[in-house]
Amino acid sequence: MRGLLILVILWAGTSFAQSPFDGTWMIDSDSMTMPEKPVVYLVAKEMIRGVGCAGNVEIKADGNDHDIPKGSYWDTASARIVDGSTVEIICKKAGKPMYTETDTVSPDGNMLTQMVKDTTEAEAVTIETLSRRVEKGPDGAHAVSGSWRAYKVKRSKNGSVIKYKCTVDGFSAETPLGEKFDAKFDGKFYPVEDDPGHTMVSLKLINANTVEQTGKRDGKIISVMRLTVSPDGKSIHGVRENKEDNTSGSFDMRKQP
Repeated sequence: MRGLLILVILWAGTSFAQSPFDGTWMIDSDSMTMPEKPVVYLVAKEMIRGVGCAGNVEIKADGNDHDIPKGSYWDTASARIVDGSTVEIICKKAGKPMYTETDTVSPDGNMLTQMVKDTTEAEAVTIETLSRRVEKGPDGAHAVSGSWRAYKVKRSKNGSVIKYKCTVDGFSAETPLGEKFDAKFDGKFYPVEDDPGHTMVSLKLINANTVEQTGKRDGKIISVMRLTVSPDGKSIHGVRENKEDNTSGSFDMRKQP
């Protein structure tokens, strides 16, 4: 019996040394589900609200930098109306551009294409979001005004790849752009390195194929994400709850050679 117990312990150690999480994974953009909650934009009377980092704050659409409530990634925003169907927003922190968003409405007014250039990383990441109109904006407002529900997102390859490593003690992740963390399964929060927003993460091992990752920023829980490796080890299904706006979404990742 003692010999059998040793074999069981050795087998368990081997299984964690070869965790199904270990390796490089890429987000499958086509698998991403969007929050059901629509977003509301208002561009009227030379003011913009609800677009980009401006959130519920109104700023003048005059192309100049305006102070907005300080966030983890920005403290000023500028906005300008490009034409009757397009607006542009640039968010900065300490004068450095961190986020550029261009929103363009289709000729029929029913589709919105949002192009984002995220420069918080060592290399720019681009994100394209397509949305359908739910409600029109008020009379006389810019075409971008109204409520929209996203249905498709496509990220550039450099913002879609991540490498995981899981052991019996902890979990680590690293992107090609330099962001990484190495967290123990001890309930503590660990820093995400090379993140200007200073995000912290806590990891919990649910079972050999499932981990739960909790994100915290500025002392507040911002997200809870559960990652589960498929039985064949070829994909990861992720479900993420955004605690900041009470929305949720899911996505799949494919294992890379």
